[in-house]
Amino acid sequence: MADRDLLEVPALAGLRREIDAIDAELVALLRRRLDVVERVLVVKHGDGLPANIPARVEQVVETVRERAQEAGLPPELAETLWRRLIDWTIAYEEGRLTPI
Repeated sequence: MADRDLLEVPALAGLRREIDAIDAELVALLRRRLDVVERVLVVKHGDGLPANIPARVEQVVETVRERAQEAGLPPELAETLWRRLIDWTIAYEEGRLTPI
């Protein structure tokens, strides 16, 4: 079966719509998170703080792992996703905290 044919499996259509709806919710949550990051940047810039605060990173990751475990989600999945999100966020902040 070709990849194109795999996209048109009728039994998956409803499940794919559910996943698409969840993805839309995740994008909206990421937008909200980035809005807060913008406010964090104002504070970090004003107080001369760095983008990367390792103790905070580890605190966030540990909390996410615990919440994932409680929700029946593999903690390793949550940690992998959050570390990538945090890495991106740090790079984003560094780009805005560094004077041009």
